[in-house]
Amino acid sequence: MGNRPTIADIAKRVGVSPGAVSFALNGRPGVSEQTRARILEVAREMNWRPHRAARALGGAQAGAVGLVLARDPRTLGSEQFYTQILYGMQDVLSARSSAVQIQLVRDLAAEIDLYRDWASEHRVDGLVLVDLRLDDPRIDVVRELGLPAVALGLPGEPGRLPSVWADDAEAMTTIVDYLAALDHRRIAHIAGPPVYQHTARRTAALREQAAARGLRAAESVPTDFSDAEGATATRALLSRADRPTAIVYDSDLMAAAGLGVALEMGIEVPRALSIVSFDDSVLTRIVHPALTCLSRDTYALGAQVATTLLQAIADPGSRESVRTETPRLVVRGSTARAATATAGTVAD
Repeated sequence: MGNRPTIADIAKRVGVSPGAVSFALNGRPGVSEQTRARILEVAREMNWRPHRAARALGGAQAGAVGLVLARDPRTLGSEQFYTQILYGMQDVLSARSSAVQIQLVRDLAAEIDLYRDWASEHRVDGLVLVDLRLDDPRIDVVRELGLPAVALGLPGEPGRLPSVWADDAEAMTTIVDYLAALDHRRIAHIAGPPVYQHTARRTAALREQAAARGLRAAESVPTDFSDAEGATATRALLSRADRPTAIVYDSDLMAAAGLGVALEMGIEVPRALSIVSFDDSVLTRIVHPALTCLSRDTYALGAQVATTLLQAIADPGSRESVRTETPRLVVRGSTARAATATAGTVAD
């Protein structure tokens, strides 16, 4: 017998035909309950597992969808965004006897290689693409592989992939509207990597709003989303003679790190500096002062992603684009009027 037991091996051990074993293992009628029980018992004893290639040829589903994160795990460990996305996805998928297969990789090339492996081995029924990039090569790859996929964060484009997204430009405009109403004229943006589409959209929106409002400064500083780079960028901005009066951060982790730097430098928040985070989590509420932020139901977002992906799996021709609600601004203690700000701000 080889390293991998086969249906023929089980049939020989039980003393039945391979067809009877196949019926029993796939829950089909054609064998008695006693024989079925014996076949299942022997299959467990022999540590039999279904062969993925055979399942693929037979048209069977893998019972899993794939999510790959090409990010430094140290930056993910403190973020709740993907945790809530996963919880929301799994809630929907569980009802369909499916699951999320998640994997961290070092870079985009490794992510694409993994997609090819999964497709050839029929490991997943579909994919969720995250952190969409400018001219993202993954879109053409998954279409070439014939894998149903949903892009999280990509506005709908005719003939492209199904997508679930929120308007990043509108979200940034909401923040600038609020800060401008508080008389802030020097607004900085601690951003994620510029290669990401959501970073590019937020950066462009800040620049456009600054020009429209006549703001004196509206600079975006790229980072890798880590607290270390968020702190370094904040320290550099606050060391300038014309330092910003407000900083917008692309993640709550970086916003909390920036708050720590401001306090370290003796710059009071919010009297001398206002801080806004693009993400909302427990972290934004346990620091002092609590952080003003954009908030949305990330769990529901994950559920919508799973629902859209299941539709794409059922109908490979689907190109549905679902625009979700723009995150709402939640005002807490980290923002106040520029120059004349006082410590007494309204918390939610």
